[in-house]
Amino acid sequence: MLAIFDERQYLHRPLTRLAGGVLRPSPEQPERIASLLAGLEAAAIAVQPPRDHSLDAIAAMHDAGYLDFLRTGFEAWRALPGTGPELRSSVHPSRHMGRLPNDLLGRAGFYQADASCVLVEGTWEAARASANTALDAMMRVVVGDHAAYALCRPPGHHAYRDQAGGFCYLNNTAIAANWAASQGRRVAVIDVDVHHGNGTQALFYARPDVLTVSVHGDPAWLYPYYAGYADETGEGPGEGFNLNLPVALKSGSEAYLAAVAKGCEAVRHFSPDVLVVALGLDASRDDPFACMDVDEAGFRGMGEILGALSRPTLIVQEGGYPSPTLGALLTSFVSGFMARQRR
Repeated sequence: MLAIFDERQYLHRPLTRLAGGVLRPSPEQPERIASLLAGLEAAAIAVQPPRDHSLDAIAAMHDAGYLDFLRTGFEAWRALPGTGPELRSSVHPSRHMGRLPNDLLGRAGFYQADASCVLVEGTWEAARASANTALDAMMRVVVGDHAAYALCRPPGHHAYRDQAGGFCYLNNTAIAANWAASQGRRVAVIDVDVHHGNGTQALFYARPDVLTVSVHGDPAWLYPYYAGYADETGEGPGEGFNLNLPVALKSGSEAYLAAVAKGCEAVRHFSPDVLVVALGLDASRDDPFACMDVDEAGFRGMGEILGALSRPTLIVQEGGYPSPTLGALLTSFVSGFMARQRR
C-alpha cells in the first residue's frame, strides 16, 4: 500500500467550534496529521506527495459559487471592520428560507451548515490540497496500484455540493469516487466514520453507478442528525443504491463490525471495479467525541473485513481526533486490511 499526503494541509488551523453553547477549541487540528503519519510509519507504509491536478474534478462535484466563497470568503471577511480571526456566520437559512443573498455574512450562513466549519486563513489551500490528495491517490489505484491511502485533512464526507459542515469543506471521498466513475469504473463507497457521510450520500443519491454505504452512529442522537436513517435508499435512478446502517451509540466492536460486514455484503452484490473506504477512526472508545466503544482490535478487524473484499481500494481519511491511540488505530486498521488483501 502507498500513502499520499500534501503538507499544505497543515495550513488550515481553526480556533474554535460552538459546542454546548460556548466556543471551545476545535479538535480538527493539524496535530491530527502527526499521529496519522506515525501510524503509517508503524505499519511500514511509505508516504509520497500528490501530483497537482486541475480544479476540474473538484468543480464536477461542487457548485461554482460555493467554491468561490471558499476561495475568497476569508479575505473579504478580514477586509471588513471589526471582524475576528474566523469567518463563522450567526445566521443560517431555515426550511422556510432558501435564497442566496449578496451580503458576505448571509452567504456564509448559506454555505456553512453549522458552526464547526469556519473559514480561516489557509482553509482554501488546505481543503484543495486535501481533495487533490484523494484524487491523486485514486488515479494511482485506477492505473494499477491495488490499494492507496489518502491522508486527507480537513476531512470531507459532510460536505455537500454547495455547503460545508462538520469540519468538512470539499468532499474528498466523493471527488475521488466521481472521477473513477467518469473513467468508466463501477464504484462502491463504504463509509465507516462514526458520523453519517451525509454529503457523500447526497452527491450520489440519484445515481446508480456509485453505491454508497454508511455505517455510523444513530443520527436520531448524533450529528449530522438530519440524514443517515435506514429508510434513505436513494431516489430515481439511484433507488436501491444507498444503504445506511445506523448503530446504537456506545456500541462495542462486535456490533459495529457486524454492521460493517453487512455493508460489505451489499458491496459484494454490487461487484464494483473500485472500492472507496471513507475511514473515520472516531468510533474509537478513546476518541474525544466518545460516541462508540470500538477498541484497537476492532479496528484491525474492520480492516480485515474490508480487505477481504479484494478490490482495488482507495482509503480516504475522514474523522478521528487527537487521542493517545489515534496513530495506533490507523496502524491496526491498515495492517488488518493489508493482511487480508494479500490472501
